[in-house]
Amino acid sequence: MKPKLKLLLKILFTVGALWYVLQKVELQKLQASLAGADALWLFGALLFFNLSKIASALRLNLYFRAIGLKLSEAYNLTLYYVGMFYNLFLPGGIGGDGYKVYLLNRHYKSGVKPLLQAVLLDRLSGLAALVLYAALLFAASDYASMLPYALPLALLVAAAVFPVAWLATRYLFGRFLSIFNTTMLWGLGVQLLQLASAWCILESLGVGLHQLEYLTLFLISSVAAVLPLTIGGVGIRELTFLYGLDTIGLEPSPGVTFSFLFFAITALSSLAGLFLLNRITPDTTSQRSEHP
Repeated sequence: MKPKLKLLLKILFTVGALWYVLQKVELQKLQASLAGADALWLFGALLFFNLSKIASALRLNLYFRAIGLKLSEAYNLTLYYVGMFYNLFLPGGIGGDGYKVYLLNRHYKSGVKPLLQAVLLDRLSGLAALVLYAALLFAASDYASMLPYALPLALLVAAAVFPVAWLATRYLFGRFLSIFNTTMLWGLGVQLLQLASAWCILESLGVGLHQLEYLTLFLISSVAAVLPLTIGGVGIRELTFLYGLDTIGLEPSPGVTFSFLFFAITALSSLAGLFLLNRITPDTTSQRSEHP
């Protein structure tokens, strides 16, 4: 009952947040923004988004190799997309990360704890890069001048992200310390590709001014979407843009439209995992080492 209750609460929070946001924006402007989005720029956003996921899968495979599990890149990428499908379309189950841990332990007997650590650190490396970029963009945006001490605080957060991540890896996940620098660089690359995807969506909507503020809100909403409150971050992103744009006196409709389009790109990309489900069989080119 507990997973079902969590799923129900997520659905209620998601629906409630969307309902609230739609009450605060002009639906005609929202519809006009959606209808006027440039398809070519949206294709660019889709391309950059999937490049970010490919890069993220390559980073995850570095963690798997650190525990002695040597998956082929093709198999790992297939598993990654199937995990995306589970995360978005089957949120009430074990989720994409849980599915990967279960399947890899079943096929390769790699151990649940090492696999959980690898998957968790993969998420944390992405979050570290996300927080760094968010802090830097926030410091350069109009938001930094609106709040006292916001600029030095943002710079302090940016400066502390990787030292804190290194200390956490050193004392909690020591076996992964040797790949810390490499995986963090991959994390920066992944989030940069996500920013490129977000920028393409802004271009598709014709948002010429305040792009820095939009991208700042995109990163902040991505950090907020990590919290297990909604399904796929839906509702959290829209609320972030609603209040974030209103704070600097901008019309929120383009921001909410941006959120809908980003979710549509995420859903379309994740749907590919459905067609790859039948390919998740033990990979004959993969192997497990007893002493990584």
